[in-house]
Amino acid sequence: MNEYTYDEIETGHTESFGVKVGEADMESFYSITGDENPLHKDESFALSKGYPSRVVYGMLTASYLSTLAGVYLPGKRSLIHSVATKFYKPVFVGDELTVEGKVSDKNDTFKLLTIKVSIRNQKGEKVLKGEMTVQVLEEEENE
Repeated sequence: MNEYTYDEIETGHTESFGVKVGEADMESFYSITGDENPLHKDESFALSKGYPSRVVYGMLTASYLSTLAGVYLPGKRSLIHSVATKFYKPVFVGDELTVEGKVSDKNDTFKLLTIKVSIRNQKGEKVLKGEMTVQVLEEEENE
């Protein structure tokens, strides 16, 4: 886990990580949300709609942005204020995703970072694009 302070982060700072979406991720997301849309739960339904297999929950894909902020950029001291996303392509179980964030702006008054985010699949195709506003919390004396 990164522990960047606000002053250690410059505009242009980039962090990324990879993740493979597995069946267990789909089941965990379902157990939390109760979203039983057949596009996500029923293989034959997804095939009948022209997809090669069940579609991963869009919000499961977007949830990796929490990992980006909470573990990588800035890491330990993060507090997400807002997230705006657009989904470009569906994600499928087994896809290997690269989650990336790049600091595009800093607000010194509130110690806020504006982070441009993107998620790409193993083919390099953009599946999600967006922007997050993340506050970098103050260091504590005993850290």
